[in-house]
Amino acid sequence: MVIDYKSHRMKVISFLHVKPGKGGAFIRTKLKNIVSGQIIDVTFRSGERIIPVRLESLKKQYLYHDGDSFIFMDLDTYEQITVPTEVVGEEGRYLKEGMTVEVDSIDNEVIGIKPQVFVELEVTDTEPGIRGNSATGGSKSAVLETGLIVTVPLFVTIGNILKIDTRTGEYVERVT
Repeated sequence: MVIDYKSHRMKVISFLHVKPGKGGAFIRTKLKNIVSGQIIDVTFRSGERIIPVRLESLKKQYLYHDGDSFIFMDLDTYEQITVPTEVVGEEGRYLKEGMTVEVDSIDNEVIGIKPQVFVELEVTDTEPGIRGNSATGGSKSAVLETGLIVTVPLFVTIGNILKIDTRTGEYVERVT
């Protein structure tokens, strides 16, 4: 959810409803400023009003990365939009050409993207495994096709396709 807080558009990262034994209930929130990226803690008392901002999420297809921006295409109108790298942020490490993502916008201004929960990426570089390694015996780092570096089991080799959790950035399983 995005709200208007002190004339700034803030994304609600987390919230906790607290009802103490004495006094009125309140809500503790972590808010992220959409423009600056600053995260603040705010407590809202019972009865305070917030102004919600209409957030629109549309499915778009990721086409390619063009230096300092990412290019997406609307699946219905085939219209292309350009999103600056600063707006895409860390999520750009999970983008593979042709994949579908959700693009969040407010008043036609893109504020962020949400990739699929799991993505499959190919290993482009990793140290060779040592003979006798098993699924439970240790780990090493691997570079994936998007430049993402993840910790993987020793049996993973160059050319393997791995399933990665985009919420945590961690290796889930080897697909092939």
